[in-house]
Amino acid sequence: MEHTANLEPIQIGHWINGKLSETTSDRLSDVFDPATGAVSGRVNLASAGDVDAAVAAAKSAFPAWADTAPLRRARILFKFKELLDKNHDRLAEIITREHGKVFSDAKGEVTRGIEVVEFACGIPNLLKSEFTDNIGGGIDNWNLRQPLGVVAGVTPFNFPVMVPMWMFPVAIAAGNTFVLKPSERDPSASLLLGELLKEAGLPDGVFNVVQGDKVAVDALLAHPDVEALSFVGSTPIAEYIYTEGTRHGKRVQALGGAKNHLVVMPDANLDQAVDALIGAAYGSAGERCMAISVAVTVGDVADELVPRLAERARTLVIGSGLNGAVEMGPLVTSVHKAKVEGYIATGVEEGAALIIDGRGHKVENHDEGFFVGGTLFDHVSPEMKIYKEEIFGPVLCVVRVKDFAEAVALINAHEFGNGVALYTSDGAVARAFSRQIKVGMVGINVPIPVPMAWHSFGGWKRSLFGDHHAYGAESIRFYTRYKSIMQRWPDSIAKGAEFTMPVAK
Repeated sequence: MEHTANLEPIQIGHWINGKLSETTSDRLSDVFDPATGAVSGRVNLASAGDVDAAVAAAKSAFPAWADTAPLRRARILFKFKELLDKNHDRLAEIITREHGKVFSDAKGEVTRGIEVVEFACGIPNLLKSEFTDNIGGGIDNWNLRQPLGVVAGVTPFNFPVMVPMWMFPVAIAAGNTFVLKPSERDPSASLLLGELLKEAGLPDGVFNVVQGDKVAVDALLAHPDVEALSFVGSTPIAEYIYTEGTRHGKRVQALGGAKNHLVVMPDANLDQAVDALIGAAYGSAGERCMAISVAVTVGDVADELVPRLAERARTLVIGSGLNGAVEMGPLVTSVHKAKVEGYIATGVEEGAALIIDGRGHKVENHDEGFFVGGTLFDHVSPEMKIYKEEIFGPVLCVVRVKDFAEAVALINAHEFGNGVALYTSDGAVARAFSRQIKVGMVGINVPIPVPMAWHSFGGWKRSLFGDHHAYGAESIRFYTRYKSIMQRWPDSIAKGAEFTMPVAK
C-alpha cells in the first residue's frame, strides 16, 4: 500500500436514518493524510439542525428497537461482527490514511473494537435479572434493566474505530439508539461502520453519525431527547462535557486525560523494561491515552536504563504507516505536531536534559508529513510542565527517585490517575504497588494495561468524570436503568388498610 495524493478531496458527510445525509451546514473542515500533509477530504461540520435530524431518527427508532428481543439484537451484532472481520483490513487502512498510525497498530485497534462487539453479543445473558420468590405475604420481588432511550457518544481522533466500539455495540445491544459524533480529524471510518451495521440488518435510525465540532457537541449536550452521553478525550473537554451534560439532566461518562507512569525497580529485567518503554512511549507516536510518558527509575537504575533507551529511540524506524517496516508514523495534523514540538522546547527551557530531540524529523519522500521523532528527556522534575501535562506525542520523560515509597508518592500526587505500570521481579513489591497506587488501571510487568472487553476501562481522579467506566459490566449499568418490581395476587392480600411500615412476614 502507498499514499497517493487525491486530485480532488472527497466530501465526508453524515449517516442519519440508515443512509448518507446531506448537511444543512455550509461549514467544512479539511481532513489530512498525515504522512504527506495533503488534504485527502473535507468533512461537513454539523449544524444544530443536523443534530436534531439524527436525534429525531434515533428517537423514532427507539420504541421498536427497545421492544426487540435481546436475542434478536444479539443476532444482528453477530452478523455485524462477521462483517467487521471481512472488512478488518479495509477499516485499518482508513485509520492509517487519516490518523497516521502504522497499519499493524491500526489492525490491532480494529481487533480490540471487535472484542467489545463479541462481549455485547452476550446481551441476553448480560441483561438477566435477579428474582426472589416469596419475600413475605405472597409477594415476589425481581428487577429489570431497561434501556435509556437515545444515547450519544463523542469520540477522539486517536482511536476512530475502537473507541466508538467501546460505546455503541453495548448501547444498542441493551436496546438504546445511538448518535455518534466522531473526531472531525479522521471521520471516514464512522461511515463505514454505519454501512456495515445496516448490512447486518440493524434497523434504520438505531445508529447515526453526525460529523462536526463543538457546535455538534453542544447541541447533543443540550438536546432534550438525548438521555446519556459518553466521551473520551482530554480532561478540560471531559470536565466541560460532564458539567454541561449533567446540568442538562443527562447521565454522563467522560473519560479524560492521562500522564501514565512506568516504574522500573532495581530488580527489574532491563531488557524487558526497555522494550516496554519504547513500545508504550512511541507506539502510535504517543497518541494514546494509555501511552507511557514517564519512566520512574528507582535507585541507580537510570544510569543503565537511559543510555539503552536513547540508543533504541535513535534507531526508531519512522515513516508512512502503510510501510510495513515502519515502527512509528506521523502525528495527526500539523497543528498537533507544532503543539508537541512546543512542549519539547518548554522542557529545554525548564532545565530537563534533552537526550534525544525529535523536532524537525524528516522522512524521505514525505517532506510535508507531520513527523516528530522519538524524544527522550532525563532529569525531569515534578514541577516541570512536561511532567505535569499530557503531551500526547512521542516524548518520554525520565524521573529519578530514591526508593519505592517515593515512586508511589510521586504517582499518587499527580492529578491524573488513568494507567500505570511497574516492572519488578519481587511479588511483595508488586502486591504493595497494586494496593497503594491511586490509579484506575495497573500493569505489573505489563506496560499498557488496557482491560479486555469483559472487564471495564477507566481511570481515577481527573482522568474520569462520572460514576461508570467504559465497556464491560460497567457499561451495562451505564446504558440501562434499574427497576425493582414487587408483585402479589389477590388471594394473598389481607383485608383492610395497613398504616405501618411494610416488613417481611
